[in-house]
Amino acid sequence: MQTKYNQLWDLDSIFPGGSESTELRGFIQETKEELIALEQSLQQLTELHKEQEKLIKIIENAQQAVAKVREVGAFVGCLTAQNMADKKAVQLSGTAKELSSLYQGVLTSIDEKIQQLDETDLQAMINNHFPGVAFYLNERAERAKDKLSPAEEKLAQKLSTSGYHAWADMYNALVNSMKITFEENGQTEELSVGQAENKLANNDRNVRVDAFEKWEKTWTENEDLFATTINHLAGFRLGLYEKRGWTNVLKEPLEINRMSEATLNAMWDTITKNKSRFMPYLEQKAKYLGLEKLAWYDVHAPIGSASSSIPYEEAAESIIDQFGKFSPKMAEFTKMAFEKDWVEAENRAGKRPGAFCTTLPASGETRVFMTYSGSASNVSTLAHELGHAYHAYVMRDMPNFAQSYAMNVAETASTFAELIVSDAAVQQAETDEEKLVLIESKLGRAIAFFMNIHARFLFETRFYEKRKEGLLSAQELNELMVEAQKEAYCDSLSEYHPHFWAAKQHFHITGVPFYNFPYTFGFLFSLGVYAHALEEGASFEDGYVALLRDTGSMNVEELAQKHLNVDLTKEEFWQKAIDLVVKDVDQFLELTK
Repeated sequence: MQTKYNQLWDLDSIFPGGSESTELRGFIQETKEELIALEQSLQQLTELHKEQEKLIKIIENAQQAVAKVREVGAFVGCLTAQNMADKKAVQLSGTAKELSSLYQGVLTSIDEKIQQLDETDLQAMINNHFPGVAFYLNERAERAKDKLSPAEEKLAQKLSTSGYHAWADMYNALVNSMKITFEENGQTEELSVGQAENKLANNDRNVRVDAFEKWEKTWTENEDLFATTINHLAGFRLGLYEKRGWTNVLKEPLEINRMSEATLNAMWDTITKNKSRFMPYLEQKAKYLGLEKLAWYDVHAPIGSASSSIPYEEAAESIIDQFGKFSPKMAEFTKMAFEKDWVEAENRAGKRPGAFCTTLPASGETRVFMTYSGSASNVSTLAHELGHAYHAYVMRDMPNFAQSYAMNVAETASTFAELIVSDAAVQQAETDEEKLVLIESKLGRAIAFFMNIHARFLFETRFYEKRKEGLLSAQELNELMVEAQKEAYCDSLSEYHPHFWAAKQHFHITGVPFYNFPYTFGFLFSLGVYAHALEEGASFEDGYVALLRDTGSMNVEELAQKHLNVDLTKEEFWQKAIDLVVKDVDQFLELTK
């Protein structure tokens, strides 16, 4: 008998009462007081050569404080996601940002004190008291040399709450208020942006065309508002870069992702050289859909008849089973996550679109968010987010500073989990039609990473260079976007998406700059890990956990060298990963000839 899993997550086990929780407010107040006390203690350190023990204690306390700050941010993020109309949760998100700003101020003060130590004393302190987070502390010390004075950095952090981050908040508020009128089957509906976006992947091309026209029209009507948000968001970032003396707009995102520009260039160069190998897939898909060329809204259109809906319990049991073939520990964790109600999957109105996994480090738990409607794509998404959750879980006993891993390696764990499930689904397909649908879904994701993400990267790098010269109009942004899309898709589409810069939230996210290339890195790096897993078999499990646990303690080049024995700055690794994807192209062409 199949286990019945709850599709509603349990947040009350963290803080009962949701946005009304008195425990949450008490926790926030307690955390705020701790951060203020830490900052005061740091300001009182005036003779560091005599007061190193005090600094050591402060750094230890800061490690505990970050878990609390992240706990609040994650919990409030869950509240706003499960119910976009929860106004108290929206207010709490502002409080969470203020806590984060206070914590960043503490870190900046720690940086200031660390810089006052000579190199010998600093390394002695780290080796004797913080060997588990040596990489993190040395990284902070090195990066601090490139920044403004601590007082100026703190001022920038404080102003960013109502400046930089406020532009992202404004973008979200505008998008949440937008409605798109849509007619289908004689019914007129007022759709949210998330609901309207789903129509772009409809089986019926007439629906897709109509949806895209209304989609572009709505963004056009609001383009000046979104041109304002993206221009000022970028202006704040560039202004800070200029004051720090940074000329390369990729400096910060590369540092955050702990990767070199040589690695980034090797990845994109190899992808660009191989794009012609994916043209036959796009051409064949167009023929299969009865088109001369695919339009933007056809690239991810489903093919074949819609598969029967997959019950949630069946999806959960299948994911547990497939994970178990690679890693019993991963399967055991996943079963626990379902049983403890760590997953929010109910298909209901009022939830935010998309999916995510968030970590609650003070509780040692994670939560997964999505809206499950029974599609094969939903199953992949569920596996993807559970991969994130497992990554956080295997690091839960490590020092908090050592748990700080970057987005690119975060996407590695999730995409690896997704690969396990999608490959198993293809192998278990009972008919050629079912196999075709599943392979096409896999190829759709690859095209997203190689072309859609590449278009975002090309647009954003060019936009930031032009933004240095002044504000860009909505028309200029549209032109930049279409130019980037044509280049990224090798000019293979009949129609493009000029307002993608406005419609895609990632361009307006302030937590991480350049929210694009880490996805492609994670996809290709996970293929390398997956190939390694297939070669090693049962012995792979412990090596995989070791790799995940190292993600917060070294840069990606060191991580790849240590665990996969490969050089990421050379094209060879990327070529091997892309070759694996081309096998899916060959299968697709064979099944559709």
